[in-house]
Amino acid sequence: MIKGAKHIVRYFFCFICLIISAISVKGQGGTNKGRISGKVTDTLTNSPVDFATITVYKAGASSPVNGASTDQKGNFTVDKLPAGEYTVTVDFIGYQLKTIGHVTIGSQASAVSLGNILLSPLQNKLGNVTVSTKTPIVENKIDKLVYNAANDLTAQGGVALDVLKKVPMVSVDVDGNVELQGDANIRFLINGKPSSIFGASLVDALQSIPASQIKSIEVITSPGAKYDAAGTGGIINIVLKDSKVRGINGSVNLSAGTRLENGSFNLNARKGNVSVGAFFSGNEQLNTTTKNTTNRQSFNTIMDTISQLYQQGSNPFVRSGYQSGLNFNWSITKKDELTATAGFNHFGNHGTGLTNQSQESLLTTGDVLSDISSIRNSSSSFSANSIDWSIGYKKTFKKEGQELEVLYNASYGKNTFNAAQVSSYPDGNYPASGLQSFNPGNDHETDISIDYTQPVKEGFTIETGVKAVLENLYNSVTTDTLFNDGSYKNDAGQTYAFNYKRNVYAAYLSTSYSLFHDFIDGKAGLRYERTNTTADFSGTSIPGYNTFAPSFVIQHKFDESQSIKFAYSYRIERPDYGDLNPFLNISDPHNISTGNPLLKPEIGHNFELGYNKTFKKGGNIYFAGFYRYNTDDIQSFTTYYPTFTADGTEYTDVSVSQRYNIGSQTGIGVNIFGSVPVNSQLNLRSNMQLGERTNSTPGLATVTGFAYRLNLNAAWQFPNNLLAEVFGNYNSSQKNIQGTRPAFVSYNLAARKQFWHKNASIGITMANPFNKYVNQHSTVFGSNFNQANLRQIPFRSFGITVSYKFGKLEFKKPKEENNDFLNSAP
Repeated sequence: MIKGAKHIVRYFFCFICLIISAISVKGQGGTNKGRISGKVTDTLTNSPVDFATITVYKAGASSPVNGASTDQKGNFTVDKLPAGEYTVTVDFIGYQLKTIGHVTIGSQASAVSLGNILLSPLQNKLGNVTVSTKTPIVENKIDKLVYNAANDLTAQGGVALDVLKKVPMVSVDVDGNVELQGDANIRFLINGKPSSIFGASLVDALQSIPASQIKSIEVITSPGAKYDAAGTGGIINIVLKDSKVRGINGSVNLSAGTRLENGSFNLNARKGNVSVGAFFSGNEQLNTTTKNTTNRQSFNTIMDTISQLYQQGSNPFVRSGYQSGLNFNWSITKKDELTATAGFNHFGNHGTGLTNQSQESLLTTGDVLSDISSIRNSSSSFSANSIDWSIGYKKTFKKEGQELEVLYNASYGKNTFNAAQVSSYPDGNYPASGLQSFNPGNDHETDISIDYTQPVKEGFTIETGVKAVLENLYNSVTTDTLFNDGSYKNDAGQTYAFNYKRNVYAAYLSTSYSLFHDFIDGKAGLRYERTNTTADFSGTSIPGYNTFAPSFVIQHKFDESQSIKFAYSYRIERPDYGDLNPFLNISDPHNISTGNPLLKPEIGHNFELGYNKTFKKGGNIYFAGFYRYNTDDIQSFTTYYPTFTADGTEYTDVSVSQRYNIGSQTGIGVNIFGSVPVNSQLNLRSNMQLGERTNSTPGLATVTGFAYRLNLNAAWQFPNNLLAEVFGNYNSSQKNIQGTRPAFVSYNLAARKQFWHKNASIGITMANPFNKYVNQHSTVFGSNFNQANLRQIPFRSFGITVSYKFGKLEFKKPKEENNDFLNSAP
């Protein structure tokens, strides 16, 4: 299988080389080098109009020769145009059609800038308007890939993790662990901003965001210098729904199911140059019981005694969460804009467990030395709350593209983890043992950034900026031990406090450019970050360090339908709250986990080569080959101890899992995404990723593992606004540094009926309807132990969803005196 994967990778790179050869040939003989560019702006608010349709016609012709859509900043470029006279139209729902005639591309003046194009709103009131624009599911841009989740049918009623399963280059396992091109060290953002909610528990945070609240997911595998260097895997930005349309509008989404329930409410109002919005969403994973079986064999140093631990139990588990937020936007003048956001997030989980345990010690001759049976009752609860708020100011200047942005973002997190366990012995030969622990903590992060963009000339722009990230983690642990009389007394050895402060100061310089008469477009930059860290945990001293993070991406467009790009980025992965927290989780005394405050940052080098092609009938295909090399790679490592002492308390037959800088990791692979509209009713999408990962650790054998991921999505549009969708996903197993990661298969079926002029809908969803459990087989081994695990996770679910959109859109020009007080001096 591994050899086959290597052949696939080689064939892919050969294919890309052929494309590059074609580029050089085409570059020598191409003649269509004309280009029309510009920016589309709302006349009332001076805000950019994204997704506006730009269409270019030959003068006097009725059929277009080319076209484009504006980006989020309202900019557009239509290139590969021969010399001649053209007519350009600019159109978007709710605005008057703009027509620009006599646009001439000459043999000498081949690049024409239309400047700032003002679109006027329709001057009437529309009641109960349904605004719908057909946006492609996947958009591939020069520096990121965008998955538009609004029409994701099988994820309706689900959570963010259900949407991420469909995103190209992203894989999600049954426990909600996310990888981007095979790397789990991902920087997650919400609406482009960090949040302490992700540092507390990433899986719980992603489980708490309803899919109905997500507008799109942006995947940035090779971030530029403007982005923080954090995240060796790259960046995933979750963009929540909002509305830029004037008037009052909103939506309600509700779902009920056998395993998951959620709902969301959005309300937006925009009048004149002011807009406000509010949202509330929440969900609950209903009580589910996972079955666990563990069989571990361990050996003493001279290999003459075998210890065997067998555990079999069940763990009921519930999870819930909710988010709320407010946003405000004020276009103070046509060139000054103020934005502010505030949000509150909460999520938590609670689990209990009943486990039957058998500990047997015997000689290699078969003679039994001891045989102890016990029953362990355990419970754990986790709660996280965070308050996020930001305020931003944006200044635009007369020169198109010249901008100044100032942003202040703050996040306050408060987390609590409590655990307890009691082991009893039915034969009465041993007294009951147990403990209870309380682990509250706080996470406060403040980000202050200033960014400036300066167009130097056509085809060349400079961006620069500075940023400060101030992070303060506080954590305390109180542990009480069960005594023979049934009382709990404080264990001073496992009661402590932990303060961790990290300040990152950054500056960057980057350029966007076009070379060789627009034959190549690119971005290149350098980011500098200074990291200062202090920790008051005993024995911990962390020196400050400097990071220089270069990055670049170059792209060639064959035409408006196909392009090829090559990118490199230098990344760093700083350990987060969960990695650093030295709290000992002893909810299972035979399997203890803890953080490591001595972790060093992980360094990553990411290379990517991609080819994108869109077709006239709406089809799309994207190939990406990637190579990643990480040093000081951060991974969990399990060590077995016949006897483990935790600050004076002794435990027997214990495996301890802790995060370490284990050495280096190399990853190479291919991702292929395709979307095919078979006909007007049937659309197929598929994503395939194949990759090989090699871990090299001093003192241990080098481990290489091949893995692949496949999924297929089929959507069928029936008459009368009825849509059905089927989605299947398979993640293969993979060897890792200490065993194997389990395979995972899932499939979903969904249908939705729209009515009331598509303002309302009702749908049904099913997940793994023919399999009650997902069986997860995994292995873990070390120099003196080997372990086999089976987890049976309930995954089957059935649900019903309803949604409703409401509101009236008003397109009225505000009174001029609204801003008079800003333009006059006292």
